Amino acid sequence: MERLSGLDASFLYLETPAQLMHVCAVMVLDPSSMSEPYSFTTLQQGIDANVHDVPAFTRKIRGVPLGLDHPVWVRDTAFDIERHVHRLALPSPGGYAELMELCAHLASLPLDRSRPLWEMWVIEGYRPVDAADDDPDRVVVFAKMHHATVDGVSGANLVSHLCSLEPDAPPMLLEHSEHPRSPSRGELLGRAVLGTAARPLTLARVLKPSAQVIAKTVSRARQGTAMAAPFSAPRTSFNGTITGHRSIALTNLALDDVRAVKKQTGTTVNDVVLTVAGGALRRYLAERDELPAGSLLATVPVSVRDTTRRETGANKVSALFTKLGTDVDDPVERLHMLAERNRNAKEHHNAISADALQDWAEFAAPRTFGLAVRTYANLRLAERHPVVHNLVISNVPGPPVPVYFMGARIEVLSPLGPVFHGAGLNVTVMSNAGRLHVGVIACRESMPDADALVRHFPVELARLTEQVEAAGSRGSAR
Repeated sequence: MERLSGLDASFLYLETPAQLMHVCAVMVLDPSSMSEPYSFTTLQQGIDANVHDVPAFTRKIRGVPLGLDHPVWVRDTAFDIERHVHRLALPSPGGYAELMELCAHLASLPLDRSRPLWEMWVIEGYRPVDAADDDPDRVVVFAKMHHATVDGVSGANLVSHLCSLEPDAPPMLLEHSEHPRSPSRGELLGRAVLGTAARPLTLARVLKPSAQVIAKTVSRARQGTAMAAPFSAPRTSFNGTITGHRSIALTNLALDDVRAVKKQTGTTVNDVVLTVAGGALRRYLAERDELPAGSLLATVPVSVRDTTRRETGANKVSALFTKLGTDVDDPVERLHMLAERNRNAKEHHNAISADALQDWAEFAAPRTFGLAVRTYANLRLAERHPVVHNLVISNVPGPPVPVYFMGARIEVLSPLGPVFHGAGLNVTVMSNAGRLHVGVIACRESMPDADALVRHFPVELARLTEQVEAAGSRGSAR
C-alpha cells in the first residue's frame, strides 16, 4: 500500500471545476523519422506496451473511509489504454491558431478520478506555418497528468519512458517499482486512526524549525537579503477568481542566445529567462494600459529531490518568490537586478528545510481543505485580499539532444502548469535540443489571447541580446 504524501494529496483537495490541478504538455512530432508509416493504432499500441506494467501509469486513487487520512494508490486492474489515449484531427488547414484552440479546450477538461490520472490526445493534421510544401503534416500529442502524480521533474521522467535517443531504439526505462497493494477497508481505517492520533507529536516536531525559519526571515528582511514577500504583489487583470476555461500559447527561444547572455553578464540561465519573462509581461500590460508602478511578483517552483529526506511522494518541490522587474524598462538593468534578487532568494530558500512544505502539507485535512477551497472561490476572496503573487514561472531542464517519442522526432516539447485563484497565469519553460520551449496557459476570461503575451518573449530576448552585445563592444573599445 502506498499512501499519497500530504503535498501530493493537497493537489487533489485544491481541485475544483475552475481550478484544475493537472499539468499538461504539448509535443509536436515529426512522423517521418518513424520506422513504419504513422498510424494511430500503432502509436496507441506502442504506448500501451510501454506503460501497461508501469505503476506510475496504471495506479489510481482510493479514498480512506470517512476522509480520515490522505488517499492511497492502488492498481487499476481494469486498465484499458483506450480510456487514456484518444484520437482527434484538426480541421483543414490545421494551423497554429486551430491547434492552440483545441489544446485550450482539452486543458479545460478534468481528469476522471476513477481511473489512472493521465491521458493523451493524439491530434492529427497539424501544419506548422514554416513547413515546406513537401513536409508531412505533424502529429501532436497533448498529454495531461494530475499534479498529485507528478511534479516538473518526475513528469519529464515519465514522458522519457516513452522516448528514445534514436528513432529505432527502445524507450528509456524507468526504475523498476512494484505495483501498490490494495488494502482492506479495515486496514485503511486503522492506519488512519493511528495517523490521526500521532498528529500532535508530528506538529510539535514541525513547529520548532518553522519558528526558527520565521526568526531568520525577519533578520534577513532587516538586512535586505530576504526573498520577496508574498501578499506584496500589485493587482493585474489576471489576478482574481478564475474559471475553468483556458487559453494557451507557445513559442521557442534559441538556447545559445540565452547562454551567450548568461556568459557575458555572469548570470544564470534562470536569471535570463526571468528577465525575458519580466520584459514580456511589461510589454503585454503596457499595451493594455495596465502596467502597475510596482514589480510583478512570481512564484518559482524549486525541486528539492537532491536534498529532501523523504523517499516517497511524487511532488518533491518547494518554492521561492521573486520580483520580475516589470517596473524597469532597460533589460540589462533588469537582468542584473534580478540576478541579485535571485541570489538572495536562493540563499534564503536554502536556509529553509527542503521538507518544510511537505511537512506542513501533511496536516491538510481532506474534507476541511476541500470545503475551504470551494468557499474561497464562491466568495471570490482572491479579489478581496492583497495579491499573494501574480503568476507562476517554472524552468524545467529537458534533454540536451534530440529525442524521439515512439520513433517520431520531438520538435516541440512545451509543458503547461496549473493556474490558481488569484494567479490565473502560468509560464513554463523547458529546454530541448538547443531550444527553449515556452508554454503559457491562463484563465481565458482574464487573458483571452495568451499569444498576445507569448509573442513578446522572442522580442525581449533579442532586445536583451542586442544591448548586452552593445555594452560588451563599448567595454572592448575602452
